[in-house]
Amino acid sequence: MRLTIVGQLKGQLTAATRIAMDRGAAVTHAETIDQAMRSLRAGRGADLIMIDVALPVRELTEALKAERFHVPVVACGVDNDARAAVAAIQSGAQEYIPLPPDPELIAAVLAAVADDARDLVFRDPVMASVVQLATQVAASSASVLITGESGSGKEMLARHIHARSPRAAKPFVSVNCAAIPEQLLESELFGHEKGAFTGASARRIGKFEEASGGTLLLDEISEMDVRLQAKLLRALQERVIDRVGGAKPVPVDIRVLATSNRVLADEVRRGTFREDLLYRLNVVTLKIPPLRQRPGDILELATHFAKKYAQLNGVGMRPLSASARTEIVRCAFPGNVRELENMIHRAVLLASGPEIGPEAILSPEGAPMAPRGADPASRAAEAAETITRNFVGRTVADVERELILDTLGHTLGNRTHAANILGISIRTLRNKLNQYDDEGFAITPPQGGVAAA
Repeated sequence: MRLTIVGQLKGQLTAATRIAMDRGAAVTHAETIDQAMRSLRAGRGADLIMIDVALPVRELTEALKAERFHVPVVACGVDNDARAAVAAIQSGAQEYIPLPPDPELIAAVLAAVADDARDLVFRDPVMASVVQLATQVAASSASVLITGESGSGKEMLARHIHARSPRAAKPFVSVNCAAIPEQLLESELFGHEKGAFTGASARRIGKFEEASGGTLLLDEISEMDVRLQAKLLRALQERVIDRVGGAKPVPVDIRVLATSNRVLADEVRRGTFREDLLYRLNVVTLKIPPLRQRPGDILELATHFAKKYAQLNGVGMRPLSASARTEIVRCAFPGNVRELENMIHRAVLLASGPEIGPEAILSPEGAPMAPRGADPASRAAEAAETITRNFVGRTVADVERELILDTLGHTLGNRTHAANILGISIRTLRNKLNQYDDEGFAITPPQGGVAAA
């Protein structure tokens, strides 16, 4: 994980740096916010920024937003400065780390905010064969296309390939092609020169150059506009890219992996995906089976997530009871591993007693999970009827507000984990909470008075 620390490196901040490095982070330092922004524009990317609370945190978060750098920010400062901590959170920091630094807290924040501590967990023979093939091709430089349903673990497999490749010590850079507006994706991938378009106030290095020597993951590549696909094809074929507004080609040395939850051959027939680009990408194709086709992974993953979220939420480690394990096995998971992960996260927060019991194995609406093998049409009808009974007569805004505030309460005020459960960005959650606070609704405060992980 790439960590940038902004501020004067002295005393306790230096100790925090050493702890982060001991935990495997590659740390760079910028004394000022301007230096940090220049570093990002130059392609020295960051997965997480830690800033001294004595610096203007809002200036940093607004600069990142203005230049479309999607990097989480954590503030840090002396442990008795609660007022500065709250101000930092209000200014856009995701979390606050009190100093002097606690090694376990820093480790938890690195894992929770940067999400760089995810393991590829599997046991089912069907999944084992996919992982074996991925490991086999990892040592090559070939492009790999990873397909599978949403939530099945495509990015996890891509990280597995990178970690076992000769490029493992270099950056792993991921771009979600579905999340970036079409008019901005070209600049995000290839960079731009100063003055290339309105708002381009300085040269910016794109993800191709940022991933130099390492691996670039094009997540959900099927969502890329067909016109931009032509420029991508040239970059893959000739290993050069053109910055927007640039005068000369720039050579790049990267390995490209791509994912899609669609069948790209079908998209080729529809005319929404270039056939020559498909051939360039799928030198090797890895298809991840949905969770329903790998039942041997369910309990292995559930146990892993139970341990993970107990640690991240600072609650006692509770094993899954025998009856809870039976309940999990019988559940249907149309949302695949992501749905299972969210369900276990809820269970960790809702459970009481020495074990996680079946009463904590619930859907986001608080109802029992649908059984595996149940008729999909019947499940859909039953779910629709339940939702209608609960929500009829209420506005969408009322329902959304109740869901957000209830989830924040379940996470004991931890905004990062609430956003993960809700499937929204921390920025969106923060904006919603500010709105509700202005409207006079009670907001669950984080434990300790600050947004600690």
